[in-house]
Amino acid sequence: MMHYSRNFPMTRRSFGGLAAAIAIAAGIGACGGGQEQQGSATAGDITWWGWTPDAANAAKIIEAFNQEFPDIHVEFVSKPIDSYDSVLSPAITSKDGPDVFNVAPGSANGGVQTFEAGAIDLTEAVTAALGDDWRSRLASIGVDGLTVGDKLVGLSAGAVYSGGLWVNQDLFDEHGIKHPTTLAEWKSACEAFRAAGVGGFVQGAGQHAFDMDTFEAIMENIRPGSYVAAAKGEIPFSDPIFTQGLEIWQSLFDEGIMQEGAIGLQQYPDANNMFMSGKYAMIMMGSWYTQYAVKDAMVAAMEAAGVSNPEPFTILPIDFPDVAGTGNIGGYFGDADYGVAVSGMSQQQAAATTFATWLAASSAGQQAIADTLNDIPALEGVTPDWDAIDLVDPEVQREPLQTYTEQAGGSSVTRFADVSADLNSAYRDGLIGLIAGTVTIEEVLSALQAVVDSER
Repeated sequence: MMHYSRNFPMTRRSFGGLAAAIAIAAGIGACGGGQEQQGSATAGDITWWGWTPDAANAAKIIEAFNQEFPDIHVEFVSKPIDSYDSVLSPAITSKDGPDVFNVAPGSANGGVQTFEAGAIDLTEAVTAALGDDWRSRLASIGVDGLTVGDKLVGLSAGAVYSGGLWVNQDLFDEHGIKHPTTLAEWKSACEAFRAAGVGGFVQGAGQHAFDMDTFEAIMENIRPGSYVAAAKGEIPFSDPIFTQGLEIWQSLFDEGIMQEGAIGLQQYPDANNMFMSGKYAMIMMGSWYTQYAVKDAMVAAMEAAGVSNPEPFTILPIDFPDVAGTGNIGGYFGDADYGVAVSGMSQQQAAATTFATWLAASSAGQQAIADTLNDIPALEGVTPDWDAIDLVDPEVQREPLQTYTEQAGGSSVTRFADVSADLNSAYRDGLIGLIAGTVTIEEVLSALQAVVDSER
């Protein structure tokens, strides 16, 4: 669980002085050990591949890094999230591939289990950066999710959490509609927006990872912790709560909360663009959406959605409605958004390790992460500098955003880290198939249980 009460400052001088030690230490664990790291720890040209952050935030992070390490040139290469695994797999077996690449927990894209063989062990590097007690200074949700066996494959840049909705507050104010807190209110809000000529809630239900978010939010409302417990085989999918969860999932479509044709759309770019262009008032997104509370990020997102001469609007996070009537609300869940791994094939391992440890294990690097509002920092004690962040409407947004980041960041419930690739696929087939009418609730639950049983 993350806490924000402790602060472990590391000055530019102290971190810079550790660069050589970090490079040597990481070299001990590189590709099986005993190999010297390639290149200089303070100079070089490195490439960083990832599906996140976006170009604007990557530029801000690199600019902050170059204030301390001006002789290490970092080029960020953005790769599409859906094809990331297929392009990375051949690249990390080549010396022409990235020096640093993103990895993620569990069965998400960039899965750490899939790509750990192509990365060096960063345990010695982070020990050099933070000391022998480094585990107590980094969020456990990031460390645990990016470790395979005893190997620390990646260093978490920060975590993202899902489990709530984001709303266009300007539309709610304009039409005098209240935030929904129950299933009935959610349905009524969507009906009221449609009557006013505006879409209510939008989801790209054809992109199953976000369907899994919605279903986990439903299960957190029914019985907190049940979604992860079932993935671990601690409770069976035959428990009636999962039938109830799938019935609620189906009701979102039957009751008109999900928009028409939802399973024919992707969350990115389709649903995101519909929300960013002001066509819909609500969307199921996670803490990464916090970045769009910032004026320049919101404007850029609206332009990307096809809006000409955009005027930024006010977004706010709200709790997932109490769809089961249990009173269990505010149940967020998350993982490391991404970890930065250093390629075992890199000719610039020392400089790449300097960048990775600066990004994830220094106060300056984590402050740069925090201030983008894309991730909740991995290094304890680091929080956004709200006074320096140009929010669209600070009076309306600042307090809810502070509360949201603290509440979400305090959760230890995982998102994808405990879901295997096969279980992920079973969720994809089941959640979408149920809405398409190709499978029944009983068949979905049977398939999920079969996967868990096969992995025991």
